[in-house]
Amino acid sequence: MQTLNLLESQTYEYNAFKIFDLNNKDNAHRKLALMEQLQCTLELDKILNIFAIEATKYVSFSGLYFTQGDVRTAIRGSRPGRSERQFELKINNEFLGLLTYAINSPISLTNFNVLEELHQYIVHPINNAIQYKNAMSLAMQDGLTGLANRRYFDEQLKRAMHHANRQKHQVGLVVADLNKFKVINDTFGHHVGDEILKGFAKALELSVRDSDSVFRFGGDEFAIIVEEASQESLCMIEARIKKALATDALLTKYDVGCSLGYTFMHRADDEKSFFERADQALYQQKFSQPTALSLV
Repeated sequence: MQTLNLLESQTYEYNAFKIFDLNNKDNAHRKLALMEQLQCTLELDKILNIFAIEATKYVSFSGLYFTQGDVRTAIRGSRPGRSERQFELKINNEFLGLLTYAINSPISLTNFNVLEELHQYIVHPINNAIQYKNAMSLAMQDGLTGLANRRYFDEQLKRAMHHANRQKHQVGLVVADLNKFKVINDTFGHHVGDEILKGFAKALELSVRDSDSVFRFGGDEFAIIVEEASQESLCMIEARIKKALATDALLTKYDVGCSLGYTFMHRADDEKSFFERADQALYQQKFSQPTALSLV
């Protein structure tokens, strides 16, 4: 199947009040309704689905996609067409992203011009959705290590527990902290302490599977949600963490060690009881057998 990629980079002066300057009042009302619907959500996929309903009146397409760097979304049920038509979306002549139609038949010049006008109704809602997503990502991220923070952990733990119950899978929770971190911080200064925290965060990320999630609560406290967990998978994570600590130049220089505690979710658990049991395992391990992963 041949794919045609055409970039349209024309820009048009846009005035929202032009929607009233139309001969056809029905068109004006429909476009006003479209604007109102597009402004009722900050979810990018919903914006694209709302827009697609209007766009189908002017072009036959089997898929509609928006891309901007790592941001990618598509309407429900999108699939390849006979060819593609791409439009550059811009705000004040600054590139916002690409809107791609998987088309099944050529777009007439008249409908092409209508689409160009309709795109002006979607650029600001898309931009708002992207800015909102970026702001939420920052709110869920630890500023020092780049890991997800405690707020995001609470959301993901609830989601993982719900998924495990539904799919009849085990979910494991590992909590970790650094041994004698306060001594290191006080002796060598906060700059060294920060570098050690970043190094330990990297060690944890390198020790888990793609399906697992690593979080920093603050200070030297960390957690890992292990989905579809088993005794074997948790022991493997423990071994990888030990290896990462032993091979990192900065962590070995300051003789950084850690304590780990883990547990599996019980059917009667809520998020609080699940976490508290893992935390209890951590402190049992910390003050008893510093070389072994502790389970409660």
